[in-house]
Amino acid sequence: MNNVPPPPLAPPLVPPRTSGRRQRVLRWYRSRSLRSRLTFLSAAAVAVAIALSALACWFIVEKQLYDQVRTDLANATLPPQPRVPALPCYPTAEQALAEQPTGLTSENGGAVARDTQFLVANPSGVCLPPNATKAIVVQPGDTAGFRLKNGQSIIRDGRFTDGTPAVVRISLTHFGSRPVLLMVATSTQPVEDSLQSLAVLLGSVSAGGILLAAVAGRLVARSALKPVDQLTDAVEHIARTEEVGTTIPVHGDDEIARLSTSFNSMSTALANSRERQTRLIADAGHELRTPLTSLRTNVDLLIRSDDTGRPLPPATKTKLLGNMKAQMRELTVLIGDLLQLSRPDTPKSGPAPTVVALHEIAARAVERAELRGPGLVFETDTEPWYVHGDAAGLERAVINLLDNAVKYSPPGGTIGVRLHQGVLTVRDHGPGIPPEELQYVFDRFWRSPSSRQLPGSGLGLSIVAQSVREAGGEVTLGPAADGGPGALATVRLPGGPAPE
Repeated sequence: MNNVPPPPLAPPLVPPRTSGRRQRVLRWYRSRSLRSRLTFLSAAAVAVAIALSALACWFIVEKQLYDQVRTDLANATLPPQPRVPALPCYPTAEQALAEQPTGLTSENGGAVARDTQFLVANPSGVCLPPNATKAIVVQPGDTAGFRLKNGQSIIRDGRFTDGTPAVVRISLTHFGSRPVLLMVATSTQPVEDSLQSLAVLLGSVSAGGILLAAVAGRLVARSALKPVDQLTDAVEHIARTEEVGTTIPVHGDDEIARLSTSFNSMSTALANSRERQTRLIADAGHELRTPLTSLRTNVDLLIRSDDTGRPLPPATKTKLLGNMKAQMRELTVLIGDLLQLSRPDTPKSGPAPTVVALHEIAARAVERAELRGPGLVFETDTEPWYVHGDAAGLERAVINLLDNAVKYSPPGGTIGVRLHQGVLTVRDHGPGIPPEELQYVFDRFWRSPSSRQLPGSGLGLSIVAQSVREAGGEVTLGPAADGGPGALATVRLPGGPAPE
């Protein structure tokens, strides 16, 4: 085998420093409080705005100042032609300045604001005014001025031999019979100094504005988050004491006010839910205690009769067993109600919907109600109607409505059951429901104060509402339509007169 060395291992991937720095910044930002984040974001936003405004202001002022300098230089009157037609010239401005030429004069040759010099075409050279201390640096492209016409000029940025920045005006003139470029320059050092001072001023103002923005952002964040602090205190109080129902004051109608209102609604709903659950436990305990006590009494009686050797008469024993069976049936119904309501209140929580004959369910429910109310009169008028839903749940709903009507009907009263075009109505002639209690009749765990002494746990109508909603319908309960005594329950279910 050939001894082939293994390939070198690839160097480990090292994340770039920028990524690590960004992660550290993100971790630092996320570790701050919401108030600190708002302060930081407001200060950063103001800093960016101030920086952009300062830069825009600086560039605008710079452009205006330089435009003003160029305009003044373009409109300046050119110096007159030199009186002496011959003068020594040198190849470069630096050499001419070093030799200190003195033969060329002009009326403003020694002017402080501007300096002049002449570029002679042949032989090429630079001629300076007498006693000049600096010269304009000549660039190769300046010879394009020889193609100018009379009255034309070129404005360009340049500099003097000592490094001072300047704006140069180049125009064509004649020195005797020879064409000469007349160069007039204005120093822009005052403009540079003004811009530098402006930059320092804008920087100071920007720094002060950012500090003021940070302080203002802190105050604004504290004021804006005060309702959030109150909300946090309320939530912590509820978590610490479990006292649901705590609310916070609401001011205004902004997002924070909406959040506070939603929290108050949630807290009130939790308090009502706890109250209903407590009431359910008490009612369910009371309802369970009665059949359990009866069952225990009957079982004790049977056991005592066997222990004492004195058996009960057959008729008495049969009656006791029947009573025990009825109590067991009542326990089964109550437990079924509790299991029915323990499911999530969503259509997908129940069995798959099937085609259900609502008129047949109503007929079976009436038969069972007749057994529970033997002295009552049932008037039934139903027509075929098929719906999609859970057959057991819908049957339980109709039975609960009829049981409710049987419970509150007077002896010998009449209960009307109608089914027409998918609208099922159950009418009794009992005491009816007070108007102030109508909004609570379908609430879970709710029982009317006037019916606390009657059998039941307050779950029947809640099961009715849940089963009807799962079938896509709606149920209402109110006073009789004809104005007479009693209550009228109305169930509307979508469907049709045929199974399909």
